[in-house]
Amino acid sequence: MTASSDALQRPRVKMKPKSNARAIRHGFPWVYANELVTDRRTRKLAPGTLAVLEDEAQHPLGLVSVNPESKIIARMLDRDPEAVIDQAWFAARLSRALDMREQLYDAPFYRLVHAESDGLPGVVIDRFGAACVVQPNAAWAELHLDALTAALAEVTGTGVILKNASGRTRSLEGLDDVNQTLLGETPAAPVPVQMNGATYMADLTGGQKTGLFFDQRENHAFAARLTGPGAKVLDVFSHVGGFGLAMLAGGAGHATCVDGSAAALELAARGAEASGFKDAFTARQGDAFDVLAALGEEDASFDVVICDPPAFAPSKQALEAGLRAYERIAKLAAPLVKPGGYLGLCSCSHAADLSRFRNASARGIGKGGRRGALIHTGYAGPDHPQLPQLAESGYLKAVFFRLD
Repeated sequence: MTASSDALQRPRVKMKPKSNARAIRHGFPWVYANELVTDRRTRKLAPGTLAVLEDEAQHPLGLVSVNPESKIIARMLDRDPEAVIDQAWFAARLSRALDMREQLYDAPFYRLVHAESDGLPGVVIDRFGAACVVQPNAAWAELHLDALTAALAEVTGTGVILKNASGRTRSLEGLDDVNQTLLGETPAAPVPVQMNGATYMADLTGGQKTGLFFDQRENHAFAARLTGPGAKVLDVFSHVGGFGLAMLAGGAGHATCVDGSAAALELAARGAEASGFKDAFTARQGDAFDVLAALGEEDASFDVVICDPPAFAPSKQALEAGLRAYERIAKLAAPLVKPGGYLGLCSCSHAADLSRFRNASARGIGKGGRRGALIHTGYAGPDHPQLPQLAESGYLKAVFFRLD
């Protein structure tokens, strides 16, 4: 079937009068449910259906995927309404994404695809050497997973491709949470990943998300610059040792990593051993708020304290509660920093913009009885490109303070 004949058979969906079609023309990739004419025909479309999006005057805007069950009812896939979504289409987008990563990184360990920013809405792909982990977080990607998998193997030469279905977004799209191996053999052991002079252990099958958070790489490197010989550092919400191992590699004398997950801390300990830092590493399992409070009661002090919590404000509805949680973390962490030491606070909540997060952090530092000067603001690395039109793509913020 040719592209043109295929396009003629596609359903057409139309934006409502006075909806913001201009934003779509200028690169915004989503159409919300209240912006689209949702007649009976549109509501009956199966999640992930490809359709031609039209403005209110019925001028085509491009090819979209439609999911009537989602608040994001349409996602822009291609400006060409006649585009064919097949292995060649995926290969072209993956090749473009790969070109940049290979230019930026010496080894194949990075986020290969960052969803809308790389032209694959709702799709996240992290690369771990010879293995790739795919998160198809939108219905259209699930429907085209075979073509995506084949293109990924073609472009990267990888022999192992895993599907991770744990993302919160999948449930919003009406998708299941079943992980599977799409290509090759399931890894039997964690994969060692070299970053910033340390070795991290990534569990690609049982770990959180895809097994490792590449987005903090540059912020890990900055934190490492804050450490001197013999420095004591504290990494709270450490996962597999993100900031702690990087700071040890940067010269710190001892790192304490705190996390609620025993499995994550075991991987952190294995990473410390593989990095040659076994004797300089301590794990402390428990609720981060409780551990921070306990450390305060113990009069513990550190040269550098980093807190990198999960998204406390994953939605606008959770924003105020999330900001209070960020403030409380800062309040508990600030007293643990030695005078002249450093406090790094992170947020991966897209609903909490930089200004609100920074203000909540500063309030918490003040309520903790300390005064801090902001010395650096960090973001996700370049393998997590931001789409300027989509604030959600710039979710990660890291603010570093020097405390009096």
